[in-house]
Amino acid sequence: MTAQLNNTNSPLHADAAEAPFKVRVPIAIKLALAITLLIVGGMATLGFIILENQKAVLSQQISNMGSAIARQFASSSTDMVLAGDNLGLQTLANKLVDKQQIRGAIVISETGDVIVSSGTVPSLKTIQARIGQTEAPHSFEWSPNDGNPLFCFSSPIKFRDLIAGTVLVSFSKQQMIRSLEHSRFVILTITALMTLIAILIAFVMSRHLSRPIHNLVDASKAIGGGNYQYQLSERRNDEIGELACALNQMAKGLLKKNQVEDAFSRYVSSNVARKVLENLDEVQLGGKHVHASVLFADIVGFTSLSEKHPAEEITLMLNEYFSCISAIAKEYNGHIDKFMGDCAMLVFGVPEHTNDHSFNAVACAVMIRDTVIQLNEQRVKQNKIPIHFKIGVNTGIMVAGNLGSSDRMEYTVIGDPVNMASRLAGIADSDQIIVLEEFFKQDDIRKRVNAKANRVIQVRGKQDAVSTWTIKNIKQEYCNNMQQKIRELLNQPLNSTH
Repeated sequence: MTAQLNNTNSPLHADAAEAPFKVRVPIAIKLALAITLLIVGGMATLGFIILENQKAVLSQQISNMGSAIARQFASSSTDMVLAGDNLGLQTLANKLVDKQQIRGAIVISETGDVIVSSGTVPSLKTIQARIGQTEAPHSFEWSPNDGNPLFCFSSPIKFRDLIAGTVLVSFSKQQMIRSLEHSRFVILTITALMTLIAILIAFVMSRHLSRPIHNLVDASKAIGGGNYQYQLSERRNDEIGELACALNQMAKGLLKKNQVEDAFSRYVSSNVARKVLENLDEVQLGGKHVHASVLFADIVGFTSLSEKHPAEEITLMLNEYFSCISAIAKEYNGHIDKFMGDCAMLVFGVPEHTNDHSFNAVACAVMIRDTVIQLNEQRVKQNKIPIHFKIGVNTGIMVAGNLGSSDRMEYTVIGDPVNMASRLAGIADSDQIIVLEEFFKQDDIRKRVNAKANRVIQVRGKQDAVSTWTIKNIKQEYCNNMQQKIRELLNQPLNSTH
């Protein structure tokens, strides 16, 4: 790849030369823009929240004041309405209207006629359409012909249980609008000032931060090009200094660890990795047919659990259960092939062949089931989430080997027995172990395992239905102190849970 990039006659270089020139934006400018946008965005958000809050407060204040004045006006008008003192009502309405904040007042009789009116108020038709025939106080907005919106508040005129009429008072909305405009002007001014300050501070900070980053980029390019002798001279007492020191240490160790890390990056199982390290020159793609066994352990209802609980809690839970499964697999000469979300795939009989791989697989499944049951009891006492597994086990001829690409591969097994084990786990119930009838009827399985017939299922891709069996337990003489091993496993600390 390096040779291609340096070769000016290569097609890749020709395409790059014909590509449109892209402007390189220095990191100092990017940092300055990011800091500026962060401050301006924060100020804008804060201003919006303050304006909306002030608007709500002013609206509530006007509403409270308007309702109170309307009630007071109605109370003062009661005796005059009952006595038919229209002159007194008119005087009271004229005194109430100040032409500034209170723009108008009107008294309406119980029959719907206007008794007195002062200032700017809605028409009788508008009032009746807005407040209707209800006896409860009302409020609404109304815009007269002059375009200045008003708040209108009504209140019934009551004498004991008798409704003698209705009063309505209109308030100007201009005061609230002016207050909001003033606040908006202040916030915009402060935001503009903070923007200027932010640009200045951001530019100075970004220049200071970008200088050592350029040095780190140069170092990474040198090390990426194979110059593991490159050393940074940065001496800083901060995170960048620590990064420079770590980069120096990495460069020193890369030469020694390169071959080992390249091999280990393709494998996860310890026994597979050990096999590879013994034959480093033979690491290549390929596979061979082997007779082995495979086990799938799938969590019941994992999607529902992950939706109801925090991600951190789910992660800790999975680590605890999968740590147990990994330890149990080692007890029976198996290894974790892979973790696929909430499912674990275990392989027995590869890469090192064992004649007992079928029994090891089913014994491992029983121990996993019993361990999970006891672990659930512990977790319930600790108010933690319990989970259950459904397990499928199968054996047969499968392909084992390095699959993938030349620069990224994994040692795994594929084939119809593997697919069948996965499907058996899919149809199993909670805490149930499912195998095929052919698996159970093997001599070394039938004499050492207790099982009962399950159901006959139709498998996609197969013409004939297959019979399945449910594994109950391992016969006592072949248990090898399984329960004691479970107690020891549950009592010892698991690194993944701490």
